[in-house]
Amino acid sequence: MHGMISRPPEAATKDIATSRVMLLLLVCMTGVAPISLYMLVPALPVLATNFGSDISIAQMTVSLYMVGIACSQLIMGPLSDKFGRRPVLLAGLALMVAASIGCVFAGSLPQLIAARFFQALGGATGMVVSRAIIRDLYERERVGAMISLVIAVMMIAQMLSPLTGGLIETAFGWRAIFYAITAGSLAIAIGIALALPETRRDRPAGGGFRGDVGSLIRNRAFVGYVLCQVLASQIIFTFAGGGPYIVVTQMGRTTVEYGAWFATSSLAFLVGNLLCVRFAPRHSLEKLIWFGLALQLGGSILNLLWSLTGLNAAPLWLFGTQMIVMAGNAIVMANSAAGAISVRPEAAGTASGAMGFLQQGLGALMSQFGAYLGGHSTTTLPLTSAVLAISLLCACTMFFVVPRREVVVSEALIEQAEEEETGMM
Repeated sequence: MHGMISRPPEAATKDIATSRVMLLLLVCMTGVAPISLYMLVPALPVLATNFGSDISIAQMTVSLYMVGIACSQLIMGPLSDKFGRRPVLLAGLALMVAASIGCVFAGSLPQLIAARFFQALGGATGMVVSRAIIRDLYERERVGAMISLVIAVMMIAQMLSPLTGGLIETAFGWRAIFYAITAGSLAIAIGIALALPETRRDRPAGGGFRGDVGSLIRNRAFVGYVLCQVLASQIIFTFAGGGPYIVVTQMGRTTVEYGAWFATSSLAFLVGNLLCVRFAPRHSLEKLIWFGLALQLGGSILNLLWSLTGLNAAPLWLFGTQMIVMAGNAIVMANSAAGAISVRPEAAGTASGAMGFLQQGLGALMSQFGAYLGGHSTTTLPLTSAVLAISLLCACTMFFVVPRREVVVSEALIEQAEEEETGMM
C-alpha cells in the first residue's frame, strides 16, 4: 500500500536493536552536525581577523548554522515519517558533503556563512532521524536510555571537537577544518548506504503531516516534554556562545586552552548520559528528569555565587561548577526527548523534528545572546545569571505543564533492558 513500509520481523528487529553496527551508525549520524559546529568555534576570532569583519559577523557561522539545523529538523523529520528513515538520511548527507566542499572554497565571509547553512541543513538530518530510529526499535521506558547511550558514545568524539578544531586551525589554517568535515560526512554516508536497514513503523493510510502535528500540539504531555527539553538545551547554547569570549578575551587564554576547558563540560555531559543509561531501566522518565533538574539548578546557583564573589574569573571555577550543570542537563534532555517522541510513536520523526526545530532555532538566538554577554562584559556574572534563569524556567515547565505520571517497572522489563544493554556494549 502506498505510504506504508513494513517493519522487520520481531526477531530481526531485536537483532538490529542490539547490533553494534547500528549503535555506531546512530552515533555517527547524531554527531556529525554538532561535531562540525564545535570544530569551528575556536577559529571564530581567526575568521574575523582574516576576513576583516567584526566578531559578531564571524559568530554568524555558528548562529546561522543553528538556523540550518532548526530548518532541517522541521523538514526532515516529517519526510522520514513519509518516505522512510534511510532515503532521507542519504539525501541529507549528500547535501552536507556538497556544502562542506563549498566551505573549503569560500572566498568571503558571507559565502562561508551561506555554505555553513546548507552544511547544517543536510548534516542535521542525522540528529532528527536517529531519534526516530531509536523510537522505532525500543519501548518508551528504554528510549531515554538508548538516546543517552548514543549520546554518551558520541560525546567521546564531540568533547574533543573544539580542541581538534583549534589544533587543526593552528597547524594548517581554518580551511583544513572543512577538509576534515567533508571526509567524515562522506564516510558516514557510505556507511549508511551499506549497513542501515529501514526501521520506519507501519502508518495508517490516512496518516499525514497535518494530522500528526495537530494531535501532538493538542497533547499536554508532548508540549511539556518538548518545552523542558528545549529550555534545557538553551543552557548549552548560551554557555557555548559566551564561553570563547570569556576565556580568550576576558581571561587572556588561547583558543586551544578554551577547547581543553570546553572538553570538561562535554565530559560532564558524557557522565550524565552514562548515569541515565545505568538507572533508566529502574526509574521512570519523570523521576530521572527531576533528578537531572536538581543537579542542573544546583550547579547554576553555585556558579552564580562564584560570579558574585569573583572566584570564577579563573577557568577552573567557571568550568568546574558548570560540569555539575552539564551532568544534570544530559539527564534532563535525554529523558524529556524520550517522553516527547513516545507520545505518538508512528509520528516519531515529526515529533523529533518539531522538538529539534525549536531547540536549534531558539539556540541560534541564545548562542548570539551568550556571545553578547561574554563579549561585552568584564565579568562572568551576566552569563551565569542567564544560565540560572534558564534552569529555573526549565524546572517550572516540568512542574506546571507535564502531567503527573507513575510508571511501574516490572522485573521482566529490567531483565530485558539489561540484556539489550549487554548486547549494545
